[in-house]
Amino acid sequence: MDLYSVVTVLLVILITSLLAKYIKILLERSALPPGPTPLPIIGTLYKMNFNNIVESLLDLSKKYGDIFTVYEGSKPVIVLCSYKAIKETLIDKAEEFSGRAYYPSFFDFTKGDEFAFSNGEKWKELRRFAMLTLGSFGVGKTSFEERIRQEARYLTDVLRKSNASPIDPSYHLQRAVSNVICSVVFGNRFEYENGHFQKLMLCVQDNMRIMSTRWGLLYNIFPDVIRYLPGPHRKIGENFALLTDFIKKKMENNMKTLDIHNPRDFIDCFLIKMEKEGKNKATFFNPNTLVMSALILFFGGTGTVGSTLRYSLLLLIKHPNIAEKVYSEIDHVIGQRPPSYEDRHNMPYTEAFIYEIQRYADVAPLSLPHELIMDTQVRIYKFKKGTAFTPLLTGVHNDKTQFGNPENFDPKNFLDENGKLIKKEALLPFSAGRRICPGKSLADMELFIFITMLLQNFTIKSPVPPEKISVAPVGAGLGHIPPNFEICLIPRMCTEE
Repeated sequence: MDLYSVVTVLLVILITSLLAKYIKILLERSALPPGPTPLPIIGTLYKMNFNNIVESLLDLSKKYGDIFTVYEGSKPVIVLCSYKAIKETLIDKAEEFSGRAYYPSFFDFTKGDEFAFSNGEKWKELRRFAMLTLGSFGVGKTSFEERIRQEARYLTDVLRKSNASPIDPSYHLQRAVSNVICSVVFGNRFEYENGHFQKLMLCVQDNMRIMSTRWGLLYNIFPDVIRYLPGPHRKIGENFALLTDFIKKKMENNMKTLDIHNPRDFIDCFLIKMEKEGKNKATFFNPNTLVMSALILFFGGTGTVGSTLRYSLLLLIKHPNIAEKVYSEIDHVIGQRPPSYEDRHNMPYTEAFIYEIQRYADVAPLSLPHELIMDTQVRIYKFKKGTAFTPLLTGVHNDKTQFGNPENFDPKNFLDENGKLIKKEALLPFSAGRRICPGKSLADMELFIFITMLLQNFTIKSPVPPEKISVAPVGAGLGHIPPNFEICLIPRMCTEE
């Protein structure tokens, strides 16, 4: 057989194989929620704007409803785009939806050797241990407040050196937030100018940025192809490698000075657990799961809260009338003493302001994908075990059945006509169900204390008029990345009424 004949036969086989696969997709599609018709190889990517995939999915929901199907290549993914859809799945059927679907940009590095991207018993054991360990260090409890207040004092001292000149606060906010989780994971905080700390911060910021670009999105959709191509997505693994090298060195140092009766940090607790497990071959506690779990804690505890704090200052200068109400409440309730997390119960407007930041800024618009661990029915649809679901939290946070004024930034979305706080179950900045972020209680406490202490110490002004300030995110994938902006921090003295 000549070369032409061989090539012809191979092409016929390839085309026949693709056609058969495509017909199978179309037949299976009839049993799934509605959605755009997938094309061979690319699926429904032709419907996506990779500069803003969140907006593309919102547009599709207007046509196909709050539960619809898109195709990442030949793989169907069910998108959940309202509070009702999230409640019927992640909340009401929490166990069935407790699996984690494959997420290449993280999993290709961690291999699921941690509590965020693993499944089954490994996930349960590592997550339970992480939650118990965070709790043992007081995370989410009153005893942990002073650690946050101390970091907030360091932050205000640094910011005061700006002498009311315009500065970009992003650098300092990110490091302050990161130091809180560092104090738990590594047992100490870092000076903001520490070279190692700066490199760690750059790795986190760089990966958040890349994962929210078209390259990050394409990597998660076509990993078998994209991972081998040149591009900025290759930097994700390099950044994670730098972070793990640092954590490995910390682990080795902790091993040399470990006191099993006085654990200093998360790493010590993990080492003690490893020692207790001994030679148990079935254990999930080993040096690699230690490093990867510490990586996930550090990465998660740095990125989301840091972005939310940046948005809080941006929205304050964008809406000075709202800022004045927050200042007034802080002066009236707290005065000049250090804030306490308990103060929030007497500060409905400030609490509503923080809730509205979380809703409107929507820093995690696409929650990490879930996977069914068993066959499950939702509405009229029968989904098979292994089906992937993507919660579109932006759809939830802009759900008009839950929020009366979702398009605008307005703390009244969380206040009744008498000015009392309304807690709404549709506020899901940390996702929902069994996979809800384990750092939720820490993040809530950080946001309240950092925001109140910053506004207690400074009047925040913008060097440009509010109408010229843009709050549009510069990335819309894994995260909504806030744009760069400058503020003037004018020292103030609170006056008790």
